Amino acid sequence: MLNIPSLQQKTASDTNALSDNDRNKKTMGRLRIMRDFADLNALPSTCEVIQPDLSNISQFTIIISPDAGFYKNGRFIFSIDIPSDYPNQPPKVKCTQTIYHPNINLEGNVCLNILRDDWRPMLTIETVILGLIFLFLEPNADDPLNHDAAAILKQDRNIFKTYVDKTMAGGTFNNIQYNNVLI
Repeated sequence: MLNIPSLQQKTASDTNALSDNDRNKKTMGRLRIMRDFADLNALPSTCEVIQPDLSNISQFTIIISPDAGFYKNGRFIFSIDIPSDYPNQPPKVKCTQTIYHPNINLEGNVCLNILRDDWRPMLTIETVILGLIFLFLEPNADDPLNHDAAAILKQDRNIFKTYVDKTMAGGTFNNIQYNNVLI
């Protein structure tokens, strides 16, 4: 006699399989995060990783202090939130300060291609951090979130530098108060 499971039995076993699969994904994601953190020892001295709550390794802070470029002598703080389906989805990155930057809007959202369409599971937390550092060394006026800053950068780099210096010191520009980020 052939034993064919009922629809209810099959659905229950599929649900259990999904639960195990979800658990495995979370475990694999956690292992990947731990491996990524272990590899962060090669970051440049202009970057600091702060993890205040060791019980939750999926949330941490990055501080970038560029030593060259428009943003030299600034201290920029980012919150990083790694989703449960990492590395299949990119980390969520937010600047915690109001800064004047073509690729960071006033709400702190970051426009970095690897945080969107170009994300691949082979990319790491280190890749994201290096991408953030690069945004401060070479802002990308061709893929902006702050369109006004991008337009000024394209038109006149000297005027852009003047606005960056003013806003980094906590100045007001276009009726927006910026955070003082100078070291």
